[in-house]
Amino acid sequence: MTAARAGAAGHPPVDAARRFGGVARLYGNDALAVLARTHACVIGVGGVGSWTAEALARSGVGRLTLIDLDHVSESNVNRQVHALGSTLGAAKVEVMRRRIADISPGCEVRVVDDFVTAENVEELVPTDALVVDAIDAPRAKAALVACLRRRRQPIVVCGGAGGRTDPLRLRRDDLSRTRGDALLAAVRARLRRDHGFPRDAGKRFRVEAIYSDEHLGPAAREAACEEGARGGAPLNCAGYGSLVTVTAAMGLAAASWAINRALAGERPHRDGDRGARALRP
Repeated sequence: MTAARAGAAGHPPVDAARRFGGVARLYGNDALAVLARTHACVIGVGGVGSWTAEALARSGVGRLTLIDLDHVSESNVNRQVHALGSTLGAAKVEVMRRRIADISPGCEVRVVDDFVTAENVEELVPTDALVVDAIDAPRAKAALVACLRRRRQPIVVCGGAGGRTDPLRLRRDDLSRTRGDALLAAVRARLRRDHGFPRDAGKRFRVEAIYSDEHLGPAAREAACEEGARGGAPLNCAGYGSLVTVTAAMGLAAASWAINRALAGERPHRDGDRGARALRP
């Protein structure tokens, strides 16, 4: 990483050594150089994924691919880092690209204005990236996991953050062993039914997941929200309420996974035999 880079128009040159010096003091200059060469892909740039992308940029990751077709809506403001009065209606990936350019001008950001589906996953997801799955659709999540498992490509799967209020109830474990998360349960069922993943509950998928084991209260189960528009058509989403302290914590935990993977140079299945881990200090 060079000591200085030209800043964006109207901004002074960037002193990268100073800007990311906190990371270097934690891990060392060699590790910071590794992060500068790292490619991470965040799929779903919403309440969880927007915080992941921001954290990776602020940690000196040099290449990011952001995939999402959504646009910023007013109902996103309570939990998504890019959602501001000035960004309403804009494509989430474009807002994040501009934001990251202001945080880390040397970061190469590729944006894909599309949703990952079972039909396009092979084409859209880069093969050389650490992948964070922050999608909220079970079919797409299952197709993504199956694709990357075949590739032996590192991925962490984020569970549902809606309806939860306690960020200290986040856990990390093999996807086969998560509990209390309906989204991940649906993903497991699809992986077993459609993609040949082991049906034996004792066999691990060798895919890591971050999830909350907090039980949903009655208020969360009854909540619904208007989520804005996709592709110009209104989308009415019956769903849980949400709190930034949980969605951001999950996104930051996913970013931490990517940073640690990059620095360790490991595949996710190598530590898949560990039990559930609380994401507490």
